Amino acid sequence: MHGGIERIAGESEKEEVRRVTDIVGNETVRSLWDGLVAACGERTFLRFRNRADETRSYTYRAFDEEINRAANVFLSLGVERGERVAVQLCTCPEFMVALFGLAKIGAVMVPMNDQYRAEEAAYVLEGTEATCAVIEPKFLGLYAELRDAGGRLPKGLLVARMDEDDVEGAAEARAALAADPLLRDFTALRAGAPVGLSARCELSSDDPAEIIFTSGTTSRPKGVVLTHANILFSGLYADWEVSLTRDDRLLTTMPACHSNFQLAALMPVLTAGAELIVIEKYSASRFWSQIREFRATVTQCVAMMLRTLMLQPALPEDRDHELREILYFLPVTTGEKEAFERRFGARLMNTYGSTETVGWVLTDPPSGPRNWPSVGRAGLGYEVRVMGDDGAEAAPGEVGEIQVKGVPGRTVMKGYFRNPEATAAAFTEDGWLRTGDKGYMDESGWFFFVDRKANMIKRAGENISAGEVENVLECHPAIAESAAIGVPDPIRDQAVKAFVRLEAGARLTEEEVRAHCEEHLAPFKVPSLVEFVEDFPRTCSMKIEKKLLK
Repeated sequence: MHGGIERIAGESEKEEVRRVTDIVGNETVRSLWDGLVAACGERTFLRFRNRADETRSYTYRAFDEEINRAANVFLSLGVERGERVAVQLCTCPEFMVALFGLAKIGAVMVPMNDQYRAEEAAYVLEGTEATCAVIEPKFLGLYAELRDAGGRLPKGLLVARMDEDDVEGAAEARAALAADPLLRDFTALRAGAPVGLSARCELSSDDPAEIIFTSGTTSRPKGVVLTHANILFSGLYADWEVSLTRDDRLLTTMPACHSNFQLAALMPVLTAGAELIVIEKYSASRFWSQIREFRATVTQCVAMMLRTLMLQPALPEDRDHELREILYFLPVTTGEKEAFERRFGARLMNTYGSTETVGWVLTDPPSGPRNWPSVGRAGLGYEVRVMGDDGAEAAPGEVGEIQVKGVPGRTVMKGYFRNPEATAAAFTEDGWLRTGDKGYMDESGWFFFVDRKANMIKRAGENISAGEVENVLECHPAIAESAAIGVPDPIRDQAVKAFVRLEAGARLTEEEVRAHCEEHLAPFKVPSLVEFVEDFPRTCSMKIEKKLLK
């Protein structure tokens, strides 16, 4: 799949016009919604279940009108094509309204992690020069702190969801709105805006649509620039990956600010004209009943979800559902996978990808055999290779760096925002995207994920996979979750330190943890240090935030 340039017949070389020839062509978010309203206007697009267990539903036509109202609000504030607007909302319809409203007028959304503190938020706002922000009521104190520190949002601060009494900080926000002329009620402004788009600027599929900052689990976050083509491609790709059609119902509990929600749930539903079910807050005790209630056919899970679901009381109706695929990268043991599939009668689809790769570039195929614990084969539109430390392509079975070949701005990210050095470093000289992750490929083209490159611990000249240590730790029945990191060692460069969260009521000593590891790991891989924790710091996608452990 490639973007190309054709010359229109009769044009001179100076008049050469770019004509895109890949599957997206020059479609944009705006043209996608125009087509959806025409083809699926009265069909249900979204059902949203909030924390209070209330459900809101929208047809495609009704949601497009909400998007247009939001776009008109941004236009009234003077937001122009190419401007960056920060959005710090929890998972809710307003998040999607802001994303598409900005995209329709050529502006660029900067989704903000809803767990950001002042320093992290300031870093993103200053780095992107955001001119405006849409926020949750509970973040008013955070933005007051940023403003006191000299932060600027010249086109205003829009507070959403103030009309929802169950939303944290809504009452306080209404009081603040009356006292602070710099605040605006996003809901009220949208209610007074016309349902038709009041201005239509020129748009290209190559225009940036959003900047998603990486989770920053090991370093300072970088802003991944995704174009209209990128996000449309993500939808079309995932439609192939899970054979999604307009009759499907995809249920997700992923955080809206994360690419897993936007690129692997929201966009596939739109490009297929299917139905999206969004659960604002994951609950292990409610999730499986929600799968049945909404008759979901596809859902997303992380390892933590699978494990907590298995802790729920088994019920006769556990296998009474319409689910055909559960997808996500699932680093669980073979025993955990088999026990889950046996109990719930649902198939797990293993995948691998990142925000930078846009799609799950390695995936179990939609039909035919699978090869657990492989993360699959290269998907449509991508090439994948494994490169050794010597710069040569690794032989089958040899561990090296996973690298991806795609088209920047189309099937892989356009680059890192205002960071040409990092963008250049992310690609090889021959145009392959470096993932920094370790894996290998077998003789039949199945890929196996080994570990994040950043998770490699260097001890006395030996490379140790933190993931390998964690897998061994979590095989102990008393250990619920673990994280392994490298800490400075004056003799061996790094020592292995294990952080361990025990199952409720369980007891272990440091010596017992090390003894367990000694049974399964080479001596140089056994943790020298063990620390017991009640819980871990986490990113918005529920991953352990290792930089905070250090």
